[in-house]
Formats: sequence, structure tokens, C-alpha cells
Amino acid sequence: MGSQFGHIFRLHTFGESHGRAIGGIIEGCPPGIELDLEGIQQTLNRRRPGQSNLTSPRKESDRVEWLSGIIDNQTLGTPIGFQIRNKDADSSAYREFKDRYRPSHADFTTEAKYGIRDWRGGGRASARETAARVVGGAIALQVLQTVAPVEILAWVNSVGNIQAKVDKKTVTATSILKSKIQCPDPEASQLMIARINAVKKERDTVGGVISAICRGIPPGWGDPVFDKLEANLAKAMLSIPAAKGFEIGSGFSGTLMKGSEHNDTFIPGNPHPTTTTNHSGGIQGGISNGMPIYFNVAFKPVSTIFQPQQTVNKDNQVQSINPRGRHDPCVLPRATVIVESMAAICLCDHMLRQRAIKGII
Repeated sequence: MGSQFGHIFRLHTFGESHGRAIGGIIEGCPPGIELDLEGIQQTLNRRRPGQSNLTSPRKESDRVEWLSGIIDNQTLGTPIGFQIRNKDADSSAYREFKDRYRPSHADFTTEAKYGIRDWRGGGRASARETAARVVGGAIALQVLQTVAPVEILAWVNSVGNIQAKVDKKTVTATSILKSKIQCPDPEASQLMIARINAVKKERDTVGGVISAICRGIPPGWGDPVFDKLEANLAKAMLSIPAAKGFEIGSGFSGTLMKGSEHNDTFIPGNPHPTTTTNHSGGIQGGISNGMPIYFNVAFKPVSTIFQPQQTVNKDNQVQSINPRGRHDPCVLPRATVIVESMAAICLCDHMLRQRAIKGII
């Protein structure tokens, strides 16, 4: 099962949504890194359910329990093990779906692959697993910041057809975090909240787009051909539950431009050349060029809607289904920190790979 991400900095996650705990093992983290463990907990708190009426009402404290690899807040260079206990799992709402496949969920496909599945809340396919990614990403960011002034920001850029107006050159963490929905455009933020509440009353769900920018990345990270930095970022983002699309730099809008309009002209800079525009999104030939990396991730509407739907059971017989349980009407408010975390893990891995090539320990 694909439960690991990264080459040198590697995160392996474990656990199911309604099991005793979820957690992870991080390998390849350099020794002697002073970690802000409370800062890691605060980052994880951003993903925690039950924080507002825009999210699942499931109540989880999501306290990280450190099991190995850290002493006196410093990394040992050995595997970092941690777990997060599931304290408010309620599987009763899922029992009636044990032999029926929920539309657009991983129920059927998981059973087709393994011949068995954990029907309690989606098992490994549940977004509950992403809590472990946030812990790994928070550590990765702290490692990154020991070698470069890296800043990774993600925000909700659209919900349904409501589009925010955000200047990615000047957007700040403060402007993002003061919004209930993690959107730095106050007017759009209120419209998005109203839209989510409206679909929630309709017992429905809505999707949207999260945008992200990574600043302070020096040139030289990434590899050509199969390990291009943007390819690994795409894999990282599309591994997030409900993610359905990824574009970097000019993305699809670049297809509407001519080469003379799209080319990023080099000019002298300090300590390295820079460019007058950044249609490349900070990556050229699969390698970072020192400009900010920016990208968009599209998220589908949550699959669980509290409305009657048609499905089939294990015997391929037509059935009806009317889901119950505790679910987000929109994943975006809690997914921004997951996007940031997966970007941090990907970038940290490529930073360590570059240092290995350069012979830097």
C-alpha cells in the first residue's frame, strides 16, 4: 500500500479513521534540529475538526504523542515516531453501509483491490489520515527553515463559483488565518461562508480551489526528467483526499499566451539572477530557479451528501442509500494546512537531496 512519501525525508503514515490511533514515522530527518513542538501542535490544530459550523462536528483533541527520535526537543537523526489517538470515533452511522458502496467513495475500489475493507468511516481512504501529514509537514518546514528563509502559504481561492481576489506577491499568513474560511479576501470570505452554509442546509456539499505560494526557495532544488520538482509537488497534492486537479505557474492560462508573452526574461539579481515575470511558477526544467513557487489545487465536493442516492451492494444488486454521520460540507477550510504540509515535505526532501549531491552534511 502506498503509505510513504519522499526519498530522503520520508513520511510513512498508519492507522484508520475509526481505529485506535493514526500516526506516522519520519525517516531521514537530520540530527540536532531544535524543534518547536508546541508550534507543531498549533499547526495540527488548524486541521482539527469541530472548530466551526463549516466543518465536521467530530470532536478530536488531536494531541501529538511523540514516541521516538526526539530528546530535549532535538532530533536524534533516528526515526521519529508519533501517534494521534482517535477519541471520538463513532462507527454506528457506517454499519448499514458495510455491504453497500457509497457513491464516489473508495468503498468499491478498495474492496476490488484487497478483497476486504474497513467500512468504519472510510478506513485509510478517510481524510482523517491527513493529520499525520500535517505533523510531518510541520517538522519538514522547521528543517527547511534551518537552511533557507522558506515560507509556505496556502489559502482558499474559490468556493464553487465564488472567486477571491488575492495578490500572491503580498499575501500574508496573518491575512489568511484571521479568516474563518482561510481566505485573505474579506468580501469573498463572507460570500464563501454563506455559500457553504447554504449547501449545508440543502444537505449537500461544495468544492473549490486552494492556492499556494512557496517563498525563499533557492535555485537548484529538483531533478530533471522523472523527479521534476513540479511533478513531485503534483503527486503530493493529488495524494490529498478529494484533490482532483493541479496546475503550477501560468497553468492552463498559459495555453492562451504566445511564447513571447510567456517567457520569463532574466535580469541580474542578488545573490542570483531573477526574472521580470514568473509564468514558470519558480520551476524550470524541473528545478527551482529561485523565484516563488506558486500553484493551485482543485478539490471536489465532499462525496458524503445527506440525501437519498442509488447504489449497489456486494452482490451487484440495486440498493438505495441515505448516508448519516459527521462530515464537512466543504473540505477547503481544513485543507489549506494539508496543502502547506505536503509542499513542505516535498521541498524538504528535495532540499536534502540537493545537499547530498553537493556533499553537504
